[in-house]
Amino acid sequence: MTAYQELLAHQRETEALAQISGRLGWDQETMMPRGAASQRSEEMAALEGVLHARRTDVRIGDWLSALEGAELDKVETANLRHIRRDFTRTSKVPAKLAAELARVTSLSQGVWAEARKAEDFDAFAGTLEKVLGLKREEADAISDGGSRYDALLQDYEPGATGAELAAMFSALRPRLVALRECVIGASHHPVPLIGEFEERLQMKLTRVLARAFGYDFSRGRLDKAVHPFSSGSGSDARITTRTSLTDPFNCFYSTIHEVGHACYELGIDDAYALTPLGQGVSMGVHESQSRIYENQIGRSRAFTGWLFEQMRQSFGDFGIPDSDAFYSTVNRVGQGSIRTEADELQYNLHVLLRFDLEQSLVSGDLAVADLPDAWNQRFKADFGFAVDKPSNGCLQDVHWSVGLFGYFPTYTLGNVYAGCLNKAMRDAVPNVDTALSQGDTSAATGWLQENLQRHGGLYEPKDVIEQACGFAPSEAPLLDYLENKFSEIYRL
Repeated sequence: MTAYQELLAHQRETEALAQISGRLGWDQETMMPRGAASQRSEEMAALEGVLHARRTDVRIGDWLSALEGAELDKVETANLRHIRRDFTRTSKVPAKLAAELARVTSLSQGVWAEARKAEDFDAFAGTLEKVLGLKREEADAISDGGSRYDALLQDYEPGATGAELAAMFSALRPRLVALRECVIGASHHPVPLIGEFEERLQMKLTRVLARAFGYDFSRGRLDKAVHPFSSGSGSDARITTRTSLTDPFNCFYSTIHEVGHACYELGIDDAYALTPLGQGVSMGVHESQSRIYENQIGRSRAFTGWLFEQMRQSFGDFGIPDSDAFYSTVNRVGQGSIRTEADELQYNLHVLLRFDLEQSLVSGDLAVADLPDAWNQRFKADFGFAVDKPSNGCLQDVHWSVGLFGYFPTYTLGNVYAGCLNKAMRDAVPNVDTALSQGDTSAATGWLQENLQRHGGLYEPKDVIEQACGFAPSEAPLLDYLENKFSEIYRL
């Protein structure tokens, strides 16, 4: 075999083992008995040790050196780019630290869940200190003396910097705040959804929704979890959702969101399976898929007209008179503490709060013990009301418990990308709403699959967005979309 073939054979086995690790994580959130947490942490640590050894295998450096200056095609060049980046980064992290991170974060997830249930931040604070200390140690190992936060950010959005994201978010904030103030002060407000909706029927309808968006149940599963997520790639991409007796939209739109993630993975060219190109290229691009599925498609006037009829068939008369009123109710702006339940208008304010706080945690400017007060003060300033309990505040998200520092800003970056993709998709498929009004998303999702999803990791994050859209990504399309949409709904 050639050096490239040997390298790819090694990489395929590593990718397969990584998928097994991901499946263990999925099982921990969905099926694993509670008493197995300690053993699972040891299993995860052991597997991470194997993965770390494979990713830092000295032969990778030899293969990469042998391929310097070789004539390579586009796919081969992209594979080497990913392998070289991962090898360089992983080689800087001691194996003992990688295994300890896997062990501690596996245990931490359970501690967080129990603390959240008990509304007791102090019960989680010590564990968060351990996780944060390990992530700082990891950042110091890979940052080459640069920014800790930027070093961690590369795991989720290669090429991005905290300063660049902060500049983009600063450009978003003024128009978002101005629009929010106009909406809150509007004389017309959509009616809220009131009543109880049998959770068994919610799960039945949410499967209909998943299929409507192209989710392939022969290559995936839909289960319930505390925090909705998507896991896996290739021919096995699984999703979770959650139900609330009084809020079926929580279930429906969490499902559509996670379907967007899963369909990205399932839509990647089969030729890239178990290679570095066989997964979404970044979390920002990943989030662009989940958000455009959930919002620009799933909350559109056309699609909600179809969903209105589906809900009437499932639940009977539920108090909303017609599809126009239902569209407004689905997109209603209201007070809420939970990021995953936030409306499009206010969602990014939730993300900016987390982005600023986690930068301070990583740098050491904010102590873990001071996190609840810092969160609550910022939330009151941004949203105008107080956090009532930790599960609605700094304990609501799983991310920090599992060490995902640098992940949060990719949510807003994904929204920005989704705004650009929505503009390009609607220009390219002008009659898309006709199909959406019948519950047929294939024109919209097919455009996304053809222009973005199939490429997997072939291009860099910004490049794949620009190639799909035909213009450089910016926050302007998202802001224009939000202003037009909510001005109409609230009659501004």
